[in-house]
Amino acid sequence: MLSSTPSHKPHPRGSASAQPVVQSVVQPVVQIVQHLQPGGLETMVLNLTQASPAEQPVHIISLEGRKGDVLRAWPALYPFAGNIHCLEKPAGWSLATLWRLTRLLRQLKPVAVHTHHLGPMLYGGLASRLARVPTLIHTEHDAWYLDDPHQRTLALWGLRAFKPILVADATPVANQLLAKLGQLSPTVIPNGIDERRFAPGAAALARQEMGLPLGVKLIGCAARLESVKGHTLLLEAIRALPEEVHLALAGVGSLQNALQQQCQQLGITHRVHFLGLVENMPRFYQGLDLFCLPSLAEGMPLCVMEAQACGVPVVMSDVGAAREIVCQASGHILSERDPDRLAQLLAQGLLQCHSLRAVTREFVCQQSSLSRMAQAYQQLYSR
Repeated sequence: MLSSTPSHKPHPRGSASAQPVVQSVVQPVVQIVQHLQPGGLETMVLNLTQASPAEQPVHIISLEGRKGDVLRAWPALYPFAGNIHCLEKPAGWSLATLWRLTRLLRQLKPVAVHTHHLGPMLYGGLASRLARVPTLIHTEHDAWYLDDPHQRTLALWGLRAFKPILVADATPVANQLLAKLGQLSPTVIPNGIDERRFAPGAAALARQEMGLPLGVKLIGCAARLESVKGHTLLLEAIRALPEEVHLALAGVGSLQNALQQQCQQLGITHRVHFLGLVENMPRFYQGLDLFCLPSLAEGMPLCVMEAQACGVPVVMSDVGAAREIVCQASGHILSERDPDRLAQLLAQGLLQCHSLRAVTREFVCQQSSLSRMAQAYQQLYSR
């Protein structure tokens, strides 16, 4: 949206009848998240920021965290550092954070505020109404948290009180929102990825850069090391596979020590590679033979689409949008949480992975376009 500000510069010819020159200022879009750390939701926000029109400023507000810590932990944010704001919210409800957010929105004068998940919707919704922001959009990336009655009550109250444009990032998420929240009808805007960035590459070179072994079958998983991501099941399945099958884990989290101890107990420490936070994710995927995401709950995970865009077939648990985003010609869906069954699917995937790389990439490029996602949100921002 454009706002016009008169600039009383002299007319080039010095005419007494000169009219003021009108300068157009584009109002920004503001994205609000709970915290800025590498994850699916946060990566989607970064992707939207990168894909925004050159003339459209975007600010990212994180309710939690310190800016310096955030930038050090996620170097990909550095190009946008000037437009990143961290409010350092303490635990629990914080009136001070609400007022700080309201003042910041009044200062930025955004055309739209876009919130992600419950906490940002509550803080961002109230602050947006106090700051008289014209457009409020809220995207739900999953709905499993609504099984908690308290969380469901808060979500329903916030959606009714602030009346945002409600978006779901996948059809299953939209269906769950309808089932759990009643009359609310969300718009579905699927997550998208940059297929130019996530593309097939030389596996040997990728493994060398990542410090991964060359003469093995390599399965990868990119996820926070937290219980909801299902790493314990994956490690049990790896034990059942031949010695030549290794596992590379990209991500950090509170369970790292526990997972490393599990590897020792299972006797697979030499076959499991903990890479920590990986900045060059295309390189990570390019070095894999197969990708696995055995989560207990998901919405529409970007990592599954990114891996397939790099030509890597996927094995994923039957949660969230799995049946929408996993290529049926090359991938497998895990319907039961059984390590032996997961091991069977991984073995099947490894047998056929290289012959199906092209069809895997073609599937995701047709389904998940970053430009289409960005255009859909731009239309909402300009309402």
